[in-house]
Amino acid sequence: MILTVMAGLFVHPPCLASEDMDALTAAMEEHLKCYPLELLSHEREQLAVTSRDLCLAAVYHYTGLLPLWVTPEGPSPKASVVLDFLINAETEGLDPKNYEIDQIAALFAERRPHSLARLDTLLTFNLIKYIHDVSKGQIKLRDARPVLFSEAGDDDFAPLSSMKKVLAAPDLGAYLASLPPAHRHYRILKGALKTYRELAEAGGWPSIPAGRKIRPGDQDARIPVVAERLSVTGDLDPGVAQAPRHAEYYGPALTHSVARFQRRHGLEPDGVIGPKTLAAMNVSASDAVKQIIINLTRWRWQEHDLGRKYLLVNIANFDLTAFDGGQEAFSFPVIVGKFQHQTPNFSDRIIYLEFNPYWNVPPSIAKNEELPNLRRDRHSLARRHIRLFSSWSPDAAEIRSTSVDWNSISPARMSGFKLRQDPGPWNALGRVKFIFPNHYDVYLHDTPTQNLFSRTQRDFSHGCIRVSDPLGLAAFVLSTAETTWTRDRVDAVIREGKNTVRRLPEPLPVHITYQTSWVDKNGIIYFNRDVYGRDQKLLQALFHK
Repeated sequence: MILTVMAGLFVHPPCLASEDMDALTAAMEEHLKCYPLELLSHEREQLAVTSRDLCLAAVYHYTGLLPLWVTPEGPSPKASVVLDFLINAETEGLDPKNYEIDQIAALFAERRPHSLARLDTLLTFNLIKYIHDVSKGQIKLRDARPVLFSEAGDDDFAPLSSMKKVLAAPDLGAYLASLPPAHRHYRILKGALKTYRELAEAGGWPSIPAGRKIRPGDQDARIPVVAERLSVTGDLDPGVAQAPRHAEYYGPALTHSVARFQRRHGLEPDGVIGPKTLAAMNVSASDAVKQIIINLTRWRWQEHDLGRKYLLVNIANFDLTAFDGGQEAFSFPVIVGKFQHQTPNFSDRIIYLEFNPYWNVPPSIAKNEELPNLRRDRHSLARRHIRLFSSWSPDAAEIRSTSVDWNSISPARMSGFKLRQDPGPWNALGRVKFIFPNHYDVYLHDTPTQNLFSRTQRDFSHGCIRVSDPLGLAAFVLSTAETTWTRDRVDAVIREGKNTVRRLPEPLPVHITYQTSWVDKNGIIYFNRDVYGRDQKLLQALFHK
């Protein structure tokens, strides 16, 4: 039965002597003996891609031990396609060495049956690994730090199903090229990887010596080196490039160039060359390449199809960008979780908005923050319009918070109370929240503390994402091809003062990312702060640093 099914997939030239084919078949059988025979009748498709034995046993059981990529005359054209993709894995930010390309390339000139059998299985297993890595995320990250990199890889990845798709593809090259994310954020970052690799190979940029802060108008011997450094990455204004190389005056044109560099690196664009700016300038080109690779890796972990209309939150840059029809509609600042309450990476769908929301204080905040406040000031809840209930039960009795002896209340007992803040300008969720149910209990919402959006680093929340333009976002989220919402219409709903829920006609994708390197709509690459220290951990896992 298996041989009949596979007959259309493996066609060997009729001119080959049958004994040549017999020798190759015998070599395949001999080579595959190293894998336990009981695996050849394994019924599960969900076989661990990290196990060479399981992968090869499943695949070659399906083929009836027939080779996939070689004939007695040598590698087939499809074998060359596979090798090309493995060699060029670096264009996706992957390491070709992970796919045994040296061994594969060395066997390409071989014609001995046992060498061809070895080549066939090497191509099969490494192609499976490549398909997983380029489409789902690298395997070894999950193995190395399963908790930290829980998004990496795919527990449901089925090597045999994957190979069936490969074998059925009319154009193998086109199929493999379709596996990485196709959206603009990934594609243009791949272009930046190529650019920065070329800069690194050309020697990168000069290192700037440490020293005192350089302020606009200062004279400093390092100014020519600063100008040279900025010229390599295209940050230098043309007027500075024409100035004498020995000039040590920190003038307006160079100050403007430094401010541009600072904006690209998530720094305050004040033009002052201080320790943080010097540190960013002295990051090597090879380290910049690694940072780009880290962020390409993250994109492969998330949904590949972002949607026609979607929201993209970048935790590391503290911003939200709305896209419609492939075009950027608007972008504005957001506030994300503190280091101890980190906002997670994930994709979901907004299904409804709540105007004039209540805020149910989470038990963890109630016992860790509200209880100490109440012990100092029993009016703390009442002043902020937070009502106290005896429990989380729907029929719980309301209690006057000012009448409770809070010094006698334990943290465990505090967790049993329900604290609910009424709608209004004082509400911690502001005037509207955007709900996409998820097990992190994270959502987007307005905030009364609008002054915090002027800060450069905005990690102040308990994990949820506070938005600086809730009315504009609500209008965008609720608008469809048939119905247009304006800011005024949203404001009218809010001014009614009633708690109101509006369901979306169609759920809207929202992607919460952690991108410390990206390219904007003008083709400018940015390198940002690693606010949660995630880059360093991923750097260790990817590059053993």
